[in-house]
Amino acid sequence: MALMLGALYDALISAHVTDDLARKAAEEVAAYDARFAAIERELAVLKWMVGTNVVLTVGVLWRVLVR
Repeated sequence: MALMLGALYDALISAHVTDDLARKAAEEVAAYDARFAAIERELAVLKWMVGTNVVLTVGVLWRVLVR
């Protein structure tokens, strides 16, 4: 994997972790970060969908109950 967190890698190197282990750990944390970002994007879409549904439902109920 090409994506790696440089600050984490540098911190692990300064803690005297071997280069291979530091690189693998930084890459793995970066992969989790990318997964969480994807989940946050999906949640944003779901929030908009639920909000739109609530507004439309309230509008329909308003029309039914007012008449």
